[in-house]
Amino acid sequence: MALTPVEIRHLTPPRARFRGYRTAATDKLLEEIAASFEDVWRERADLADKVEQLESDLIRFRELESLLRTTLVSAEQASAHMKEQARREAELILGEAHAEARKVQRGAAAENERLSRESRRLRAQLVDALATFDEPEAEGTESAGEPGEPVGVDTEEDRDRSWYGFPSETALPDADAA
Repeated sequence: MALTPVEIRHLTPPRARFRGYRTAATDKLLEEIAASFEDVWRERADLADKVEQLESDLIRFRELESLLRTTLVSAEQASAHMKEQARREAELILGEAHAEARKVQRGAAAENERLSRESRRLRAQLVDALATFDEPEAEGTESAGEPGEPVGVDTEEDRDRSWYGFPSETALPDADAA
């Protein structure tokens, strides 16, 4: 049976008839036991209050931990979503850039082909124009070529010259090379 400090203070042990106890010493001992027990009782109550406080703190910290976990999971999911979205955007931009590059390349190839045709057409017109100027000279006068060569026939030296009149080794760059 558990006794409270107040019960210990009011406790009076049974007295024997012949051999009794020393009342003052026993009362003093009971008073010391009661005081000691009272200290222990108070300490126990303080510890119980502290345990209750710690349990409430523990509940609060567990709730906070749960909130932090859900926040972390949410942040990780948002991060993964943003990474995926950025990857898709990058692929889209890269695809558009490749399409634009192919378009520019096709345009450049078409322009190159058009310029090549134009260059060939102009060259043909120039050859025709030069041939027209060479024909009247061949009918009316003798060519300045070697004696005995047929008139109006290009000599090997003439073929080695570009249409600018320079030897073909020093000719200006060909329009097709651009």
